[in-house]
Amino acid sequence: MRVLLQRCYEASVSVEEEVISEIAGGLCLLVGFTHSDTPEIVDYMAKKVTGLRIFEDESEKMNISLAECGGAILSVSQFTLYADTTKGKRPSFTKSAPGEKAEALYDLFNTKLSAAGFVVETGVFGAFMDVKIVNHGPVTIMLDSEEMRK
Repeated sequence: MRVLLQRCYEASVSVEEEVISEIAGGLCLLVGFTHSDTPEIVDYMAKKVTGLRIFEDESEKMNISLAECGGAILSVSQFTLYADTTKGKRPSFTKSAPGEKAEALYDLFNTKLSAAGFVVETGVFGAFMDVKIVNHGPVTIMLDSEEMRK
């Protein structure tokens, strides 16, 4: 599982030019899954995302987590996080989990975030979406579940 996390002032997702979800501030998450991902990995990553201390305290140091600052989450599924560009000029997506599995894990991930007390807005799984992010910092961090497996 990969999560490209961006601290943001605001973020929104549109489908067919209609805004379907938006947040005023917090984290925008682009979320992808691979074949070996499990519910245990989803649980680990949900805790990792919400516990990361990437918001600034009064000393302007990254010491505050999303839980402490009260921000919201915009979670967007993105299978292209597992693009393989090692051969040729067109990416291969064979490392991405099949749609049915990825959608179930994506739903579980969002459920875990919500159950932890966060406002969670989402995109539409499998849809062509336009995502607007006003990155704060900028702060962009790639989380990869491979770290859990080591």
